[in-house]
Amino acid sequence: MRRFLVNQAKSLVDQTRRHHHKSRLFLSPLSSLSHPPVPVSARSPLVSLSRFLSSTSEMAASDHSTSSLPVTLENINPKVLKCEYAVRGEIVNIAQKLQEDLKSNKDAYPFDEIIYCNIGNPQSLGQLPIKFFREVLALCDHTSLLDESETHGLFSTDAIDRAWKILDQIPGRATGAYSHSQGIKGLRDTIAAGIEARDGFPADPNDIFLTDGASPAVHMMMQLLLSSEKDGILCPIPQYPLYSASIGLHGGSLVPYYLDEATGWGLEISDLKKQLEEARSKGITVRALVVINPGNPTGQVLGEENQRDIVNFCKQEGLVLLADEVYQENVYVPDKKFHSFKKVARSLGYGEKDVALVSFQSVSKGYYGECGKRGGYMEVTGFTSDVREQIYKMASVSLCANISGQILASLVMSPPKPGDDSYDSYMAERDGILSSMAKRAKTLEEALNNLEGITCNRAEGAMYLFPRINLPRKAIEAAETAKTAPDAFYCKRLLNATGIVVVPGSGFGQVAGTWHFRCTILPQEDKIPAIVNRLTEFHKSFMDEFRD
Repeated sequence: MRRFLVNQAKSLVDQTRRHHHKSRLFLSPLSSLSHPPVPVSARSPLVSLSRFLSSTSEMAASDHSTSSLPVTLENINPKVLKCEYAVRGEIVNIAQKLQEDLKSNKDAYPFDEIIYCNIGNPQSLGQLPIKFFREVLALCDHTSLLDESETHGLFSTDAIDRAWKILDQIPGRATGAYSHSQGIKGLRDTIAAGIEARDGFPADPNDIFLTDGASPAVHMMMQLLLSSEKDGILCPIPQYPLYSASIGLHGGSLVPYYLDEATGWGLEISDLKKQLEEARSKGITVRALVVINPGNPTGQVLGEENQRDIVNFCKQEGLVLLADEVYQENVYVPDKKFHSFKKVARSLGYGEKDVALVSFQSVSKGYYGECGKRGGYMEVTGFTSDVREQIYKMASVSLCANISGQILASLVMSPPKPGDDSYDSYMAERDGILSSMAKRAKTLEEALNNLEGITCNRAEGAMYLFPRINLPRKAIEAAETAKTAPDAFYCKRLLNATGIVVVPGSGFGQVAGTWHFRCTILPQEDKIPAIVNRLTEFHKSFMDEFRD
């Protein structure tokens, strides 16, 4: 390993002298051969080279000093090694290092900030939290405020009332104490009432499991359903990498079904059947179907008829339907509307004994964007009582979800209503955020479609665009030489030239021979023109450099 790194360093010295400080790619010392190349700033090759040499010597010393430690890559769980999560993968690691270096070397780069368009993290990009939600949280956490007369001049009346109501539901009124493992009963009552109001069908608070965001709920279901590689999960391609990572970590097999880009990322039942039959022919027992609606990374919103077909398919094939519905508030086009899969199933006449359905919701998305508060839930229906006991046991292992996240989940499903003190300001905040997202999505969609060789389906919902890049043959060959995927090659060059962070489509899965990237619509409106300009200039330069 050390000899390899030293040789790479020598090679880089020669390259730097030959090319007179031109932009290039090289292998990162963090990676060895299994990782793709890392871009060097076109304006600072010697600085980057010195860091590479420093990192190389440090790594060599580290290899020597830690060689006797008991945990190595050779003896850890191989499922961890195989697991990948592109949303926070190599390109983001590079961006974080660039961001740190910008603090002391601003003149070394052709940009003055890193813009993270890689992840749905709204508040990190300037979105403000909903005032009512934060008022209630503050009062619940700092209960002495409720006894102060000044509080009524600082907080809305309905926030004060809601805080008292929530505190009365918490044993000891202590937000720092553990709760019931499914979550605080009164908060689950509120969430169930919200689901019932949304769908028009009854919801049972005992079906609700409050979790630290939707991700732990997904892991819990994978742990429940997967026992070996002979167990499979039908999963959309492209998909949110949480699913491939979770399936891999829990030892199962991902059974892909491909969304049709030509029809706006449509989901075809015929493809589901084909992939299911192929998996079964290989001895894989397919346990569940994952559907992400609205789509991530693809941004499509399913039609109700398509959803009925999906529910019927799961019923006929005996599959658990895992419905990722965390973007249910994020629909931007007038001809589409969100319908929960539970509503669709009940509309078809299916009850508890007919279809196994798990629906995921999170406080991280929608118009609230409270990612750091880690709140969410799953609604579990269509499972026998003995299986539900096992789900509860798994929830109990983690004791409970954090209380602030639980409170937020209840607020999301029961926001201010007409006549409440906060209602007008709440609606202005909510509608302002969603209308701005729709505008940003449209602006970025149009800009991408104006670029040579890029096509982008319309953003119907969620927080992302997933454009297709038709890369020149020379660019693909350059990526192969650099031992990286062509779309990752493009994304690294984009980061190096502009400071914009996007995620290669290869991290989400895609039809062989096609290349994409995922870009969020979340930077604030005043930054969108600059992003469009940077992206446009970079893309033109990239295409000119690699034009066939």
